[in-house]
Amino acid sequence: MIIVITGPTAVGKTKLSVALAKIYNGEIINADSTQVYKGMDIGTAKVTKEEMEGIKHHLLDIKEVEDDYSVFDYQLDARSKIEEIKSKRKVPILVGGTGYYIKAALYNYVFNEEEEKKDYQDLSLEEINKKLDSFQVNVDKNNRRRCVRLLEKLESETYQEQNDFELLYDDVLFIGLTTDRDILYKRIDQRLDDMFIDLIDEVKPFYLKDIRSKALQTAIGYKELYEFFDNKKTLREVNELIKQTTRNYAKKQYTWFNNQMNIKWFNVDFNNFSNTINEIVSYIEKDNKR
Repeated sequence: MIIVITGPTAVGKTKLSVALAKIYNGEIINADSTQVYKGMDIGTAKVTKEEMEGIKHHLLDIKEVEDDYSVFDYQLDARSKIEEIKSKRKVPILVGGTGYYIKAALYNYVFNEEEEKKDYQDLSLEEINKKLDSFQVNVDKNNRRRCVRLLEKLESETYQEQNDFELLYDDVLFIGLTTDRDILYKRIDQRLDDMFIDLIDEVKPFYLKDIRSKALQTAIGYKELYEFFDNKKTLREVNELIKQTTRNYAKKQYTWFNNQMNIKWFNVDFNNFSNTINEIVSYIEKDNKR
């Protein structure tokens, strides 16, 4: 069995994953494209040592922020970890909100390096952004140069789908956590307010070193704070921009997952999270009896 836990930020993916790992003798594989980078902890809501509760986690802090790490790299690493965990007779649990990474790891995607760079000069900015949306990434959509540069990088590793919906594994359970939109947005806003000062402290050293890597220029929270340090926006403007961008990204996540994967969604009981855990365990047990 392979368990996938996904959903937007602030819905309890980390807490659920640790609970299920304890119940099913599992190990957790990160499926968030930003959490592979060292030092990007606060803004990515990376699991802490305390939150891990002794459960083994994989593919966290494996790259420096200056490094390139593509979806093809993740595909190789995640599949290797799945086999490693299964060889120990444990359950792999993929946790994160980067749907493109999850699908590349579990579905029959074959990536091929293109020999020639594509020409995007004839595409409008709207057309370029539409292409970027399919990769589920975040970028300043008004910055044509940055959008083109990111699209070139992503499409240099284009995939040929043998079968768009063919799973490589026959025992995958896709579990999604969700909640009422107003509740989600309030939790997103509260999370940012709680961590905002710490996030500023996390981003500032990267800025002072003039590191403007893809990881920092595309991750929500980091790219917006660079605009503050560049004296382009106030802290208040940055705070609101991060909240709005996170909300917009959450909407995109729901749309993408519903179109791409057969996910069983569960409404989270934030007042008593054990109710959510028990509901999901019942679902898993029922599925295993089929």
